[in-house]
Amino acid sequence: MELLNDSSQPLESISKTIGLSKTPIWQRIRKMERMGVIKGYTAQVDYSKLGFETGFFVLIRTSEHEVEWQRTFLEAVRNRHEVLEAYRLAGDVDYILKVRVENAEAYDKFYQALISEVKIYNVTALLSMEEIKNTSHLELIED
Repeated sequence: MELLNDSSQPLESISKTIGLSKTPIWQRIRKMERMGVIKGYTAQVDYSKLGFETGFFVLIRTSEHEVEWQRTFLEAVRNRHEVLEAYRLAGDVDYILKVRVENAEAYDKFYQALISEVKIYNVTALLSMEEIKNTSHLELIED
């Protein structure tokens, strides 16, 4: 799908690439937006060029599983600007966060703020040494 490669390109460019006129392309895009397949359009940002040079994957284990704890935790995570992604997991780890900060000191401030907002049993922070692959889409194979 051409939009996955560059969603800012004009319909005319997409039309030339895939060999369809602009009207059916526009109709397909609108249909995918209505269906929720296309959830929005964003820019890819190189956070290190903005001073956020350090990435961590934060593994969180909790001994709390009550609704109120979960509500407090989710609110705390959603309100932290350092958290780029957050997932609830099956297995030994309950949650994983993808966090981007300026440096280790900024991570410690993030950590201290998080644990002051919500009780957490165990936190393990893994420093990302190198980003090997970062994509926001699956390669769609069309038959």
